[in-house]
Amino acid sequence: MVRKVLCITIALIFMTNLAPAHGARIKDIAQVQGMRINQLVGYGLVVGLNGSGDGTQAKFTLQSIANMMERMGINVDPNQVKVKNAAGVMVTANLPTFTKPGQRIDCVVSSIGDAKSLQGGTLLMTPLKGPDGKIYAIAQGPLSIGGFAAGGAGGSVQKNHPTVGKIPNGAIVERTVDVDLNNRTSITYSLYYPDITTVARMAEAINDALGQDVAKAVDPESVRIDIPPEFQGNVLSFLSRIEAIEVDPDVKAKVVLDERTGTVVMGEDVRIKTVAVSHGNLSIQIKETPQVSQPAPFGAGQTVVTPATKVKVKEEKAHLMVLESGPTIGELVRALNAVGVTPRDLISILQSIKSAGALQAELEVI
Repeated sequence: MVRKVLCITIALIFMTNLAPAHGARIKDIAQVQGMRINQLVGYGLVVGLNGSGDGTQAKFTLQSIANMMERMGINVDPNQVKVKNAAGVMVTANLPTFTKPGQRIDCVVSSIGDAKSLQGGTLLMTPLKGPDGKIYAIAQGPLSIGGFAAGGAGGSVQKNHPTVGKIPNGAIVERTVDVDLNNRTSITYSLYYPDITTVARMAEAINDALGQDVAKAVDPESVRIDIPPEFQGNVLSFLSRIEAIEVDPDVKAKVVLDERTGTVVMGEDVRIKTVAVSHGNLSIQIKETPQVSQPAPFGAGQTVVTPATKVKVKEEKAHLMVLESGPTIGELVRALNAVGVTPRDLISILQSIKSAGALQAELEVI
């Protein structure tokens, strides 16, 4: 396993070193302020389930069924409703900017009751509202689950997550989010990852490409661009030119550790000062075996059970390795592998190197 992880790491390093150095397009590292995804949400009812819907404890589902039947001219007492083929759900969707009425968007359906599965269900007409309370889309259609759940009194089997489904193109847009760009005299780009050096390079690249001093770095995240007179009223054409400009983004040295999976990700700019590393594993194994003490026949003693405990301590031999100052990421991985570390050992070593002040990078644990 360790050898496999090392091979993958070294392969990624070689791919990075052999790849030609190109800048990133502005459209890939920043976005225009105001052009964003708008989140929608709504409450709905999924019907047609094969006995895997909400039980009688989900009062909101029973009330929803009674309200729906009443709107259709059928009076039903919610206290008398007992169905297992329906489930109350929350429906969510993302509405991109400039999406026009009549277009379709995907939506996600999630159970909020005690339904066992939404497999085979159909979402009934559900209004999707924005933060302002207005209806922006209507969702309806059969669910795609990508899993299943089945079982009986003696056992059950489940694949993936059957209480969450998706309806591709399941919501029809009824209202658009108005963003008028043509009346603007300036626009502002926001970086996905704020960085002072990157915004300065971005403003310089825009000015060089247009031959005009129209871009200015406002803060570590934003670049304001004054729209030239020849593009006013035709801002989209201007933005198409801006998006194609390439910028060399500056990336700070960073190491990301995931202790749950043992994953370690390091950027190419990670450097360390000279430091000596010695790492050894200490394992303690405790084993208890119950022993029965039986008195002699017709004796006055009692039968008792006493635990027999065995403790085994094993400490692996540690190797001392000196890591010279300023190695590249490839040299760092090879040096640590020479110590014989596993991915989880590497997490502990990097944390210790950071504590010693020798790791010249930000250390983030997720």
